[in-house]
Amino acid sequence: MKKILLIEDEKILARMYQDKFTRAGFKVFLATEAKDGVKLAKKEKPDLIVLDILLPKENGIFFLEELRKDPEILSIPVLVFSNFDDPETRRQAEKLGAKAYLIKTDYTPQGIVEEIKNYLKE
Repeated sequence: MKKILLIEDEKILARMYQDKFTRAGFKVFLATEAKDGVKLAKKEKPDLIVLDILLPKENGIFFLEELRKDPEILSIPVLVFSNFDDPETRRQAEKLGAKAYLIKTDYTPQGIVEEIKNYLKE
């Protein structure tokens, strides 16, 4: 079973995506803050990380910077999944190794499940 780490601070969205991903056959770990996400990534070694950019305290860019500093987890692919559509933030995320920068409003919940399945096939 493939493992996904979802880093999302909005409780309603987090629960909905966690449910969708679980129903799609993934084991899902949830973090609501960047630092917790780093800890969970180290502990669980997920196959994919789905990362929101706007998080309390440190943001998603901080998470990507921390991920890239750690040889244990730096190779885990990250999909940014956010409503924060800022070109500079997108460039930063891609420079830090994000595989894609997806805008939440462009995807239905089932659509993001399909995107995740596609990335995990690679």
